[in-house]
Amino acid sequence: MRLTAPALVAALALAIPTAGTAEAAPVQRDLYDDAMSTPVEDSYYPAKGDPGIDVLNYDLDLDWRKQSRVLRGTAKVTFRVTKAAGSVQLDLASRMKVQRVSVDGAQAGFSRQGNYLVIDGRVERNARHTARIVYRGTPAPAKGPASRSDVAKVGMRVTRDGQLWTMQEPYGAFTWYPANDQPSDKAFYDVRVSAPGSWVGVSNGRLVARRKVDGRTITRWDSASPMSTYLATLAVGPYRSVSQTGPGQLPMTYWVPRDRPSLVKPLRKTPAAMRWLESKLGPYPFESIGIVVTPSDSAMETQTMVTFGRKLYRYGHRYVRSVVVHELAHQWYGDTVTPSDWRDLWMNEGMATYLETRWNVDQGWTTWRAWQRQWKRDDQYWRDLYGPPGAFYRDEFASINVYYCTALMWDRLRKKIGTAEFNRLVRAWPQRHQNSNQDRWALINWFERRSGEELSRFFNTWLNSPDSPA
Repeated sequence: MRLTAPALVAALALAIPTAGTAEAAPVQRDLYDDAMSTPVEDSYYPAKGDPGIDVLNYDLDLDWRKQSRVLRGTAKVTFRVTKAAGSVQLDLASRMKVQRVSVDGAQAGFSRQGNYLVIDGRVERNARHTARIVYRGTPAPAKGPASRSDVAKVGMRVTRDGQLWTMQEPYGAFTWYPANDQPSDKAFYDVRVSAPGSWVGVSNGRLVARRKVDGRTITRWDSASPMSTYLATLAVGPYRSVSQTGPGQLPMTYWVPRDRPSLVKPLRKTPAAMRWLESKLGPYPFESIGIVVTPSDSAMETQTMVTFGRKLYRYGHRYVRSVVVHELAHQWYGDTVTPSDWRDLWMNEGMATYLETRWNVDQGWTTWRAWQRQWKRDDQYWRDLYGPPGAFYRDEFASINVYYCTALMWDRLRKKIGTAEFNRLVRAWPQRHQNSNQDRWALINWFERRSGEELSRFFNTWLNSPDSPA
């Protein structure tokens, strides 16, 4: 997620298948083994997610009725049990009414406890099951743990004209489907969306089918790599698509409102941005990349399909291109390698900010010295206001300290171990840890071993000290 406050604008200023296309063959998987995770209880937001289960696949069949504002859903959730229990719990907003539940084909009892769905039945450790949950309701965002306006509410939104869009970091998936809503549990996704008329449902991964049925548009999406719940996206609206080919024949698709075709113009620069990022981070870790432009005022690194707020265009095309680079950088730092716990948000945002700034410098839009001075000047101020970046205040999720203080930390690490070694390790980390969850200790130990330097004191001071090390 990119900082999008208007004050940042000045600083920065320094192909799609058509209806009737045959369905692509679904991705073959070996019993979802690649989605096996080690879920944990989040240290910051322990009410979200349950470490007792490991979801392997979400198969979502969604039907949006814009006149009645009702989302009808059937979720088939395949999961592994991590410890024996008398029931299974998933996160699901209370306004989404569950009609029936079955487990492995047999009807199952269930109860609702606030924003939880509790499915009855004894389950044994390491057993695998599939729960089928039929539900419906009018989605609405939930209160988020932040004072930032674009994170103060999280989850699914319904616009006045009946469009859907969602951004759900750090949690918010539970506002529209039953989920184990914590980042340490990655799963595969298969999503089918039924949209009214010629509207289109856009989600993560590959578009494997698009057809018209009884006056509705049906799209099917398949994700070939597992992802955390906060990285899922869904947008339903009057979209048109524009396709390009990126480096290595990478499929790239931009979804923009039909009545705003000019919004695609700055997005057409994305192949060059992707080449620049691959030069720094190595090959792109997924099978496709897309951008869907929603009625939001923010942007989010949703995996393989960046969710981009239309209102950001008010700051100009340069700003749009810069934010796109930030969200693309997250595909390596945040998406393929994802924190196990939200206190390590800095692992995502600091590096994305660092790389975005480097890219802006390479465009000649600013200077590296100017950003170094700004980060150093403000480091203490942001720590005083929001806490250290590795121990930020829990009700100030995604505040500027996690971005700027950590970007400065990465630059100081570059100076400490040398630019060549720093660049080598920054590139190698996501390549060696694809499709995984990691925590700060794994990252610190890995950088120590490969640099041959003791770095734990360095990281601990930068991440946890209330006093600026700058």
